[in-house]
Amino acid sequence: MKQRSPRSQPGVPTISDVAREAGFSPMTVSRVINGEKNVRADTREKVLSAVEKLRYSPNLAARSLASADQIRIGLLYSNPSVAYLSRLLVGSLEQARKSNVQLVIENCEPGGDDAQTVRELLETSIDGLILPPPLCDSEKIRSIVNDSGKPVAIIANWRPPGEHAVIWIDDVAAAKAMTEHIIGLGHKRIGFIEGHAAHTASGERLAGFKAALEGAGISLDQSLIVPGDFNYRSGLAAAERLFNLPNPPTAIFASNDDMAAAATTVAHRRHLDVPTDVTICGFDDTDFAQSIWPELTTIHQPISDMAAAAVETLVDRIRSRRAGHRDKRQERLMNFTMVKRESDAPPRDAS
Repeated sequence: MKQRSPRSQPGVPTISDVAREAGFSPMTVSRVINGEKNVRADTREKVLSAVEKLRYSPNLAARSLASADQIRIGLLYSNPSVAYLSRLLVGSLEQARKSNVQLVIENCEPGGDDAQTVRELLETSIDGLILPPPLCDSEKIRSIVNDSGKPVAIIANWRPPGEHAVIWIDDVAAAKAMTEHIIGLGHKRIGFIEGHAAHTASGERLAGFKAALEGAGISLDQSLIVPGDFNYRSGLAAAERLFNLPNPPTAIFASNDDMAAAATTVAHRRHLDVPTDVTICGFDDTDFAQSIWPELTTIHQPISDMAAAAVETLVDRIRSRRAGHRDKRQERLMNFTMVKRESDAPPRDAS
């Protein structure tokens, strides 16, 4: 007998349905949804994948949607970093539970029709929309969302004109701080792995890197800046390119942890010790940063907290609209921190 897809099944998916789909107990699923820390990264990833597949919402499963007070928020995502997505979904789901709202999660598949996906989600009677990177960098998607008139919360450094709510960190300052730390260790030849060229964060982090070099009086060597795509595979190619230079860098700063982890893998393949032979640092402080050896020195971006803040802010805006008030410009700057672990050290030839 052919089994029907989850989207065609009658009724509302429950936490037990998610547990069966993921292959774990309902208690484990609950721990993931509630953002508890003592959950393995691969377990969290499988549970969140099941949540997205079944379009499970804790509040939808627990409450009737007949209430006029019910709020439905759409969350679109399309990010090459699974670790980033895990933190994003955990923060969003937890705050949705606290705020007593339904979260409708939709994936924009790479290579698919993002614009059509956005239109279809906007037609499902959602009251507002959360746009994380890189979707918030798409001019086409921003245009569709703006035309809908729905309140929007954006999670990114990109700060658009208009009455949107924006949750962000200062990527320029964060990347500058990390680069200054690497320079402070004695490194002068530092490789930089960029993120996707179309992502605002990529350009901002590169700007911070360049600003730190200029501040230290270190000439910019363009050959040390190589392209990446914010995913592990692109980090492998970028690191190979850096290590193949006639005069390779003594340190590598990658625009996210996925690519920093890939650079560490390439170093190990070449029998280089991290950090004795080469320092490698990342950005985001996702689960990747602590699941490799050595653990990464990185910039902690509070991804879960930013997602929770986006849900909380959007709910306030929706309720304010229902009370007859107009939207106001709203920006929320979140703090970043540099987390020093085991992947950084002075260069081998330092006195």
